[in-house]
Parts: sequence; structure tokens; C-alpha cells
Amino acid sequence: MSFIQQAFLGKNDWWRYLLTFFLLLFGWQVIGVIPITVVAFMKAGDLGTFMQSAENAFANLGINANLYLFLMLLMFIIGLYFLFLGIRYIHQRAFKTVITTREKIDLKRVIFAFLLWGTISLVFFILGYISEPELYTWNFKPIPFLILLIISFTLLPFQTSFEEILFRGYAMQGFGLWFKNALIPLILTSVIFGLLHGFNPEVEKLGQIVMVYYIGTGLMFGICTLMDEGTELALGMHAANNIIAAVLVTSDWMVFQTDALWVDGSEPSAGMETFIPVFVVYPLVLLLFSKKYGWTNWREKLTGPVLPLQTE
Repeated sequence: MSFIQQAFLGKNDWWRYLLTFFLLLFGWQVIGVIPITVVAFMKAGDLGTFMQSAENAFANLGINANLYLFLMLLMFIIGLYFLFLGIRYIHQRAFKTVITTREKIDLKRVIFAFLLWGTISLVFFILGYISEPELYTWNFKPIPFLILLIISFTLLPFQTSFEEILFRGYAMQGFGLWFKNALIPLILTSVIFGLLHGFNPEVEKLGQIVMVYYIGTGLMFGICTLMDEGTELALGMHAANNIIAAVLVTSDWMVFQTDALWVDGSEPSAGMETFIPVFVVYPLVLLLFSKKYGWTNWREKLTGPVLPLQTE
């Protein structure tokens, strides 16, 4: 059974997808927003200040960076829970079926991918620091940084897991059933994943060209999922990417504005660092995974038909 075929283990009427989508939105963008809205209102002190700050995503209220990060991640944790409810009770299938085809989630795969991508991210940072050290300011604050570490390693994986399970799991399988092949879901989920990241402040600063990175990253995660018959590798890489981004370097134009170790004071620009990961690093990572995990039948897994399960 392929990863996409696991959707056949549950109920797949069109209205179940629609209901799960609205349930997810309700949990993520309504229930999940309540805590940060309450904190923002308390900080604002009056309705007028609150409304003005809400237009800027509460950025000017002086909320502690770690508290703000915690409240933002809480939204994704709540969203993940509501996605679980939809899959378990509306589609009536095990939540594990949107994560892996294996009998249980392979934590060794998650850890290997986490360490691999964490190492690659650190190498890119070191190279950038060596080439232009004057752009980085040391920002180490012991207590805030310790709190940031705890939040990053305990809560950020929920945010990245929410995105991976939603796109590479639930959406990939749903599109696979509708279009009856693997290629269209792979492309669609990658493009939608990239477009949703278009709301990040990096896009405003760097321009639309940075979408190459976001869509390319979604495509790489999708290929890993289809070839490896599970999301474990994507889960590990995505978690490593966001944790490193949160704890290592921050700037006033990044989506993660944290008490990181360094502050990047450079002027934002989309240079080779936007394209090298997509066109050089990602293919090498896929090659490494293919050798380690014995991937075969690339064409069939990435472009082949999605057939209903045979019943006896």
C-alpha cells in the first residue's frame, strides 16, 4: 500500500474534506487566536490601541518575544488537535495514516533527518558569518535564551508537524484520491505550501523571487514523503530548519523575531542563498536519502496512478 492509498482506509466523501477544513480553520484561526488576542488586549489597555495594533499583528504592543512565540505556536498546537479530530472522527481513520505507512512512526528517520538538516543549516550560517562577520551582532541573554531553547525544542515541532501532516499527509492523500495520480498532488501541495508562506515578512522584503525557495522546499518534502512512504523525513528536516532559525539568528524582517544568539543587521536581498538550497543542496539530500533507505521506482511513486485498495 502506498502512502497516498492509505486515504482509502477511511471515509472520503467530499463533504468530509470540506467539514474537516472548516473544523481545522475554526480551531487554528478562531480558538487558537483567543490566547494571543487576550494578551494583546491586556497589553493595549484600551480598545483603540488594541485595534490599531491588531492591524500590525500586535507587533507594536511590546509583548515579550518568548511569550509572543509561545502564543503563536499555541495556535498551531490547537490547529493540529482539530486536524486530528477531523481525521479521526469525520474521516474515521487512524491519525497515523496521514503520517506514515509503517506500523509505527519511525523516530530514527525523524532524528536522522533532523540532525542532517540541522548540520546543513549550521554550515550555511558559519559560511555566512565567516564571509561577513560585521553583519552579525552577538545577542546572547542567558535567561531569555534558555526559555527560547525550551520553547523551540518542545513546541516548534508541533508547528512544523502541523504543516507537514496537513500538506504532505492529509492534503497529499486527498488530492491523490481526486486526481487519481501522485504527480498532481505533489505539485499542488508544494505550490499551496509556498503560496501560504507568501504572507511571511521575508517575502515583502526579499520579493516574490523567494517563493522559489518556499515552493522548492515543499517539493523536496513532498518527494521525500512519496518516495519514503511516510512523512518522517520531512518532519525531521522541517523541525530542524525552524528551530535553527529561531535560536541562531534573528532580524527585524524575519518571521521569527526571537532572543536568538545573533542579530542579522544586513539589508535583505535574495541572492544565491535563495537558489543554492533548492537546486544544489536539495538534490544532494534526496540522493543521500535514496542511498540510505533504498528508494526505487521513482517514476511510479512520483507520477504513477493512485489505485483503490483491492478488497477480498
